[in-house]
Amino acid sequence: MILVLHLLYRMYRFITWSTFWIKRRFTIAGQAMIGGLIVALFTGLDAESAVGYQAFMPLFVLMGVSLLFGFGFKTGFRVERHLPRVATAGQPITYRISVKNLTRKNQLGLTLMEDLVDPRPTFKQWKAYKLDEDKHVRPFRFDRRNFRSPFKMANVKETNVPRLNPQQENDLSIELKPLRRGVVNFTGITFARPDPMGIYRALRKQCLPQSLLVLPKRYAIPPIALPGSMKYQQGGVAMASNIGQSEEFVSLRDYRRGDPPRHIHWRSWARIGKPIVKEFEDEFFVRHALVLDTFTTRPHSEAFEEAVSVAASFACTVLTQESLLDLLFVGSEAFCFTSGRGIAHADQMLEILASVQPANGHEFELLEHLVMNHAGTVSGCICVMLDWDETRKRFIEKLRSYGLPVLVLVIRTLGDKRPLDPGPMADAPDQFLALEVGRIEEQLARLK
Repeated sequence: MILVLHLLYRMYRFITWSTFWIKRRFTIAGQAMIGGLIVALFTGLDAESAVGYQAFMPLFVLMGVSLLFGFGFKTGFRVERHLPRVATAGQPITYRISVKNLTRKNQLGLTLMEDLVDPRPTFKQWKAYKLDEDKHVRPFRFDRRNFRSPFKMANVKETNVPRLNPQQENDLSIELKPLRRGVVNFTGITFARPDPMGIYRALRKQCLPQSLLVLPKRYAIPPIALPGSMKYQQGGVAMASNIGQSEEFVSLRDYRRGDPPRHIHWRSWARIGKPIVKEFEDEFFVRHALVLDTFTTRPHSEAFEEAVSVAASFACTVLTQESLLDLLFVGSEAFCFTSGRGIAHADQMLEILASVQPANGHEFELLEHLVMNHAGTVSGCICVMLDWDETRKRFIEKLRSYGLPVLVLVIRTLGDKRPLDPGPMADAPDQFLALEVGRIEEQLARLK
């Protein structure tokens, strides 16, 4: 079995490499000529037919001449890439590349192509993905999404370079479409020049490493009344955010037994001669927990990516000047990030979600323990679940036993029509919603 998989993996790498090489090296006319050569070659195998041979030889000679003219060309360019700070998955962006001709010759007929890091997976990644697909993809069902590579980060269009005179600089507009969240890594730029017949292209590469962060896709969420009310937060926003205590205080007062030493105002003590402490303002405000379930055996599945997108949509919707949002999830370890009320912005939360990975090697109880530790300070919970098994039902039941309002969103694979037992959410059907991959935005619109 392993030997067969190794053979299939090498075939996969060879086919993807040859496809990439042909598209880079040959123009559209050249690719059509390759197709004609293959057809003529198989037709010419019939000894009784001379048509295939007569078609093959002129095409073969023409291709050979094109290859002779396409060995290379001399270039000298100064190139600068001007990327935006971030992009969003699925939304095309346009950025600028400045190209200056440093040679003494006019540069004509060039095409600029971006070089990205090789997206092909390792054998271990490829094997895990293929075995998982064989388990879950329905036979004889055509779905265009099944043919998309889960490892490719972006598509970048080729751009024609206008005529560049010696020492002339020009700005090119490049269109890039991020296919998924994460980091798009650029390695360099390739200039291509076709031969006089417009069949084969000579290439010259220029190293220009750079990266672009791609944020998760977001969905429009209707105005909803999120569960929960204001809660007392000892020490105000700074204490509630778990990032340390604020140096701002409401007033000074005499030291009382039990006051923490870190509240002592040392300058006042030195001036007055007795212990003085800072008194912090206690506040009441709304604080929600956004719980993201990252426990899945299918790390490259659309369901996992959609769960991250739903969490990102709520992160953008919930954040206001009057509330806090705790993002709770498990990756390599348990994480809690707080935003709102000037502590952090929605963009920072989205940047965190852009890098979220499945919780490999951890149990769901780790997420449960993390959430329960914060249950006493939050006003309500928004839970984005990847499954609705007994473990997750018990988790939600435990949350509700604390008296916390809970909104549960369960991500389901495309075509999964099995009815979901609401379990602990049976008495709150408006706060329990199943979201099917491919219909997420349509179903989110049902929220009230």
